[in-house]
Amino acid sequence: MGAGKTTIAKVLAKRLSYAFVDSDHEIESRTGVRLPTIFEIEGEEGFRKREVQVIADLACLRGLVVATGGGAVLRPENRENLKASGLVVYLNVPLPTLCERTRHDKNRPLLQVADPMQKLRELHAERDPLYRSIADLVVSGSRINAHSVFQPLIKEMREAWKR
Repeated sequence: MGAGKTTIAKVLAKRLSYAFVDSDHEIESRTGVRLPTIFEIEGEEGFRKREVQVIADLACLRGLVVATGGGAVLRPENRENLKASGLVVYLNVPLPTLCERTRHDKNRPLLQVADPMQKLRELHAERDPLYRSIADLVVSGSRINAHSVFQPLIKEMREAWKR
């Protein structure tokens, strides 16, 4: 959530000549409504069910760079599909940076709370071990510029592909 997954994935897809898909945007496209509306009507549980289906569909395709929503790792079936479908990169970003990046974004339903920093702490504590459990690569996402993250990411990917 605010780590820069979409931004980095777009750059990576372009450099690799792959298609890019953002799973949250795909959910919005399929439903015809924005994520906050889905959360408002169906709650987080309804959204997560939709997310499972989208990730399962995307995992069957090749030649893609997929950016998932931050909570995609909460469901075991998503973790299995992501791990089985390709290289998983976890952008690890310090909490103050995440807070700064997301503080004015009204399209993040889980952060529409009195204390967004505390909510980010809770989300990170829950999600970080799950991301690490499936990640082929853990990359610092603290740099704001996608291009400055890209070169270390490609280097790490090449090393991972050699193994």
